[in-house]
Amino acid sequence: MVKNMEDKLITYGGQAVIEGVMMRGRTSLAIAMRDPSGKIVTHTEELGGIYKSRLAKIPFLRGLVLLWDSLGLGMKALTISANTQTGEDEKIEGPMLYLTLGITILVALGVFFLVPAGVGYLAEHFLNISSWLSNLIEGIVRLLFLIGYIWAVGFMPDIQRVFGYHGAEHKTINAFESGAELTPENVSTYSVQHARCGTAFLLTLALLSILVFTLLGPLPSLWWRLVSRILLIPVIAGISYEYIRWTAKHLESAIVRVLIKPNLALQALTTREPDLQMLEVAITAFRTMREAEKQSD
Repeated sequence: MVKNMEDKLITYGGQAVIEGVMMRGRTSLAIAMRDPSGKIVTHTEELGGIYKSRLAKIPFLRGLVLLWDSLGLGMKALTISANTQTGEDEKIEGPMLYLTLGITILVALGVFFLVPAGVGYLAEHFLNISSWLSNLIEGIVRLLFLIGYIWAVGFMPDIQRVFGYHGAEHKTINAFESGAELTPENVSTYSVQHARCGTAFLLTLALLSILVFTLLGPLPSLWWRLVSRILLIPVIAGISYEYIRWTAKHLESAIVRVLIKPNLALQALTTREPDLQMLEVAITAFRTMREAEKQSD
């Protein structure tokens, strides 16, 4: 019975959006947002069939499938929340939405994978160091880029509010998993950290990339180095997903609690203590998602 409950809980997740929160369950998602007038508005939809398919149950492969779909869901949720805050003429949709998503992915690949790979290659050939050391330098550069980017955007007022909603999302899920009544006052007492956070996944991905790329050893050219980084992203992402999933299921272990400390520490940059109004939005998103799931069962 306990195992079934853990399997059920592991499926709940979410994401902060502009003035709101998206909550994703086993079969449905819900977005709750405050519109410019201060009213909470919601959007619900059923998840795609991929979440019920065999692919979603195969270790390592399921991470790639679900993460790719989550990327699309996350972009959709952000778009819906952004459009809620703007007028009809300023909405982002159709080809412009997909163009924005494509550019975002390409920039992220370039900044966080290709540029560090280039730095490592130049260090290896101009400083005459070993491939092992150059891979280590590459990994450190990638890690610094990730942490530096998160730290820098955290100074933007709009992003600070998004990070507040991120904290509200975590508090709400933590309260639910503890069996607490979901009221803003109750939920406010819970932690803004959560073991299954996307921030934890990103840090795990960055750290694992050092190990995986180092195992490749020397490569004949910069071209092969860059291509190998792109081709191995799915492999590293699959391993990272399984690691996050495993640690989240074994939090009672002292060893696991030590292992996840870096992941939880990085969340200090991506979460803020939410106010009661933010918590009200997160709770609304969670309850709306749960109600949609009951209707679909």
